[in-house]
Amino acid sequence: MKKLFCLFIAVAMFSLAAKSQEVQQGWISLFDGQSLNGWKVGDNAETFSVKDGMIIVHGKTAHLFYVGDVLGHNFKNFEFKADVMTHQGANSGIYIHTAYQESGWPEVGYEIQVNNTHTDWRRTGSVYAIQDVKEVFVKEAEWFTMDITVQGKRVIVKINGKVINDYTEPDNVKRDEGDAKRVLSSGTFALQGHDPNSLVYYRNILVKPLP
Repeated sequence: MKKLFCLFIAVAMFSLAAKSQEVQQGWISLFDGQSLNGWKVGDNAETFSVKDGMIIVHGKTAHLFYVGDVLGHNFKNFEFKADVMTHQGANSGIYIHTAYQESGWPEVGYEIQVNNTHTDWRRTGSVYAIQDVKEVFVKEAEWFTMDITVQGKRVIVKINGKVINDYTEPDNVKRDEGDAKRVLSSGTFALQGHDPNSLVYYRNILVKPLP
């Protein structure tokens, strides 16, 4: 019992040290691990819940937008990272440079795809329908870290520290009429609940503002 208690204390101290190091390196937490404070969802809000330090995404199509105080939830250049776990057949995504809307698929910004085995061929790390990834780099039911860096016109996506997508938006880019707002500008983040058959977990959601 004493050994077990000492092990628990050691793990707790290591976790606190890691969090302290992240703070010192400029990382800011966007999720308190206990509630959805600072986040907002419109239709089908029941798709998102919190348990055991993670956001559980499971239900009808919905999007959870960060609307908290950090930089007035308006980010331009940044490094964003989160731990993610997907389950068989799941589809989700992390939107960047987006804006809150009550329903429907977000019209503003880019979606960074989260999908390892869903029928959609665009896999985790795709800048959705802009620069897609076909390869699968992680397994279902295992935690992985997704890192998204935006600097000017460039988007770099890493999985577990490995660059798997590097996209630079052309100057004066033109999109089809329906995708006119799908460009880099500035905005907030959103997590996607894609469909009732998708189960995805998010935790340790952090951002580091960049100049």
